[in-house]
Amino acid sequence: MSFKNLAERQILKAQAEGQLDNLEGEGKPLPARAPGSLDTAAGMRIMADAGAVPREIELKKEIDAQRLVVQKAEGTPDWKVAMAKLADLQLRHAIEQEARRKFFT
Repeated sequence: MSFKNLAERQILKAQAEGQLDNLEGEGKPLPARAPGSLDTAAGMRIMADAGAVPREIELKKEIDAQRLVVQKAEGTPDWKVAMAKLADLQLRHAIEQEARRKFFT
């Protein structure tokens, strides 16, 4: 028996037993697929559901917050310090992205 037939039989059995009724998201369209490979997207989703946030995502949030700091500091002596911190965060983010790409290839 092929995997396809086995999977189809399990789905039909679950439907007959009502195990697929009233599931979260039932009747709603599937969410838009994230750019990138499916395995990476699936891994990120599993981590998000478990409450684990990759360092790459944390850095992205820090970058967004730092951009606001840079905008507010424009024209003041603190602007250079804020820009240096933003550049550092962007570099770290790029390193994390590259490490993830290398890990998955």
